Amino acid sequence: MPDFLPDLARLFAFAGATVILAITPGPDMALQLSRAINHGRAHGLAAGFGAMTGIFVHTALVAFGISALIVISPPAFLVLKIAGAVYLLWLAFQAIVHGGGLRISEAGVRQPTLVESYLSGLGINLLNPKVVLFFMTFLPQFVDAGDPATPVKLFVFGFEFVIISIPLMVATVYAADWLVAAFKRNKWVEKALNWGFAAVFTAFAATILTAQARH
Repeated sequence: MPDFLPDLARLFAFAGATVILAITPGPDMALQLSRAINHGRAHGLAAGFGAMTGIFVHTALVAFGISALIVISPPAFLVLKIAGAVYLLWLAFQAIVHGGGLRISEAGVRQPTLVESYLSGLGINLLNPKVVLFFMTFLPQFVDAGDPATPVKLFVFGFEFVIISIPLMVATVYAADWLVAAFKRNKWVEKALNWGFAAVFTAFAATILTAQARH
C-alpha cells in the first residue's frame, strides 16, 4: 500500500468507529429528519449532504492545524459555541413557529429551496464545536506523530467517514416516511414531534454551550 495511505488495520478500525458515531443521534440527524418529513426526501438528503460537506471542512481544518488554534483560543472557541447554540435555537424556533421542524407542508407554508436545505445542513455541522472537538481528538488517533504523510492520511480518513456515513444518512431520511403516514392519521403526533424536535435542538444548543476546550 502506498506510504500516503493508512494501513488496512487502521482503515477497518476507523470504519467501525465511524459506524457507531454515525448512528448516534445529533443535530445533523435531527435536521435531516426534520427536512425530510416537512419538505420531502430531497430536502432531507440535501441537508445530509450539507453535513457531509461540513465533515470535509472539519477534516481540512484538522489537517492544516486550524482547529487546534480554535480549541486552544478561549475567545475563538467561545464565539464558535455561541454561534452554534444560537443557530440551533433558531432552528428550534422555526420548528414551532414557521414549520421548519416536524410539520407536514401545507398550503401557505414556504417551501425552502434545495440549496437552502443544503446550507442548513452545512451550517449546523460547521457551527457545532462538538464536531471540532471530535475531529481534533479522534482523527489524530489514527496517524503517527511526525509522519510526513499525515495531512493526506487525515483526508483519507475524512473521506472514509463520509463514504460510510452517506448510506446511514440516506436510510435515516427514508425512514421518515412512516412518520409522515402517522402525521396524516394523527395530527397530535405531528404537533408532539414538532415540539419534540424543537426540544431536541434546544437540548443540543445547551450541550454545545457546555462544551469545554481541552487544555
